[in-house]
Amino acid sequence: MERGGTGFAPRMRPGPETHFMRACRGAASIFVSRMGAGSTRTDRGAASIFVLAVGLVLVAGGVAGAAVGAARVGRHEARTAADLGALAGAMRAVEGRQAACARAAEIAAANGGRLTSCRLDGFDVVIEVETVVTPLPGLTTHASAAARAGPIRG
Repeated sequence: MERGGTGFAPRMRPGPETHFMRACRGAASIFVSRMGAGSTRTDRGAASIFVLAVGLVLVAGGVAGAAVGAARVGRHEARTAADLGALAGAMRAVEGRQAACARAAEIAAANGGRLTSCRLDGFDVVIEVETVVTPLPGLTTHASAAARAGPIRG
């Protein structure tokens, strides 16, 4: 051994390889090959692809759930606009079909709907309302609902 540089750690000279050193190196190479280092197997990165596929399925499920939710909200908006429009039209039913349907259309429009049909059946007003629903960007559809309102029969 000789002292090297400025430190006090002894520097080993390269010498003949001992039996113990060869055995340690052999055991290390077996351990490394079992762990897959330097392996040429074709499944490298398969877990990443699997995680991406699972993520894509989850995102697609979320988008589908949001689309269904938007369609349900559109249906509820159409039903609300029809109910309120029919009630408002029934208040004007004594003034005739023209006044009742005009008031029903006004209230339905104020609630985000469009009156598609209106008729007077005695003092009952029967209307159909349609609303525009956008469940996904670029996809537009319509939700419709009908309502009837009039005096209490007893």
